[in-house]
Amino acid sequence: MHELSIAGAIVAIAVDAAGGRPVRKVEVKVGFLRQVVVSSLVFAFELVARDTLAEEAELVIEPVPARVRCADCDGETVIERFPLCCGACGSFAVAVVAGEELEVEWIELDEMDAINIGADAGQTVAGKGVMQ
Repeated sequence: MHELSIAGAIVAIAVDAAGGRPVRKVEVKVGFLRQVVVSSLVFAFELVARDTLAEEAELVIEPVPARVRCADCDGETVIERFPLCCGACGSFAVAVVAGEELEVEWIELDEMDAINIGADAGQTVAGKGVMQ
């Protein structure tokens, strides 16, 4: 269950960014291609957050659909199932343009402060840790 290690990384990012203040909400972008089971991630987050500053935090998950761009017709397609192929021409010569995200985007703190640690800060959750 890789959701447990992902939850651990999310909690670590949130607690680190909070600077000693209680965390109330954590918003995470999760791409379709990451194949994360949302209910498992929420459950794991609750377990990992126990006895931390994120113990009472709500985990908000923003799903990011997978999108591919076709090398043959230059069309862009939202992918809802595998295999990855162009919805316009059926070609398999596609490049992923969205859907691989796994990022802590926003943290809300107890004092009604909020920290945006999305793309600008480079806080990406990567399996068992954090990449900066």
